[in-house]
Formats: sequence, C-alpha cells, structure tokens
Amino acid sequence: MKKHLSVLTALVISFSASAKLPPLSDEAKAKAAEAAAKTAHGNKVADFQLCKSREKVAAHYFKTQGKGKPAPAATPACVDPGAYKPAEVAAAPAAAAPAPAAAKPEAAKPAAAKKG
Repeated sequence: MKKHLSVLTALVISFSASAKLPPLSDEAKAKAAEAAAKTAHGNKVADFQLCKSREKVAAHYFKTQGKGKPAPAATPACVDPGAYKPAEVAAAPAAAAPAPAAAKPEAAKPAAAKKG
C-alpha cells in the first residue's frame, strides 16, 4: 500500500511540474540575448588566446629543433576580438530614432477628435 501511495504521489508531482511555463517577458529575452552575446565574445577571446599560444609553441619548436624551415601554414592570422561591447550601446541610437515618429500620430489624434 505504501508503495502505491508513493508512486501516486510521485506521479502527481511530476505532472504538476510538467505544466506549461508562461512565455518569457521582453526583459528576460533581452537578458538571454545579452548572455548569449557575452558567451560568444568569450569564445572568440578563448579562440584568440589558443591561436596565440599555438603560434608561440610552434615558434619555440622550430627555434629549438632547428630542423629545416617551417612548412608554410595555411592557417589565418590570429585576430583579436577586442573588448566586449554591450548591445545596448548600439541599440540606444536606434531606439532614439522612432521616438519622433511616434509623436506625429499623437498630434493627429486631437485633430480627429475636434472634427467629431
């Protein structure tokens, strides 16, 4: 009997936990996008550091071994991604542009009210 009761309790809990979650708010979506951008930039920085360390190891190897010339590498040069720049900085000028356009429809509303 106790086994059946514990199984039923576990089923009830699992069904209530699998309820549909509400959609994310705009703020939560923005935070998720910012976190993804930070992660992507961090990955670029890690790739750059790895590239530089590979070049350092290869240079040391060819310097110490001294066996012939190094084979021409077909790899691209390491590119520094620079400092992280939040997306809000780029979005601020774009957000300022629609504001004057929004003021024009509001000015038209009182004129329509006067006619009626």
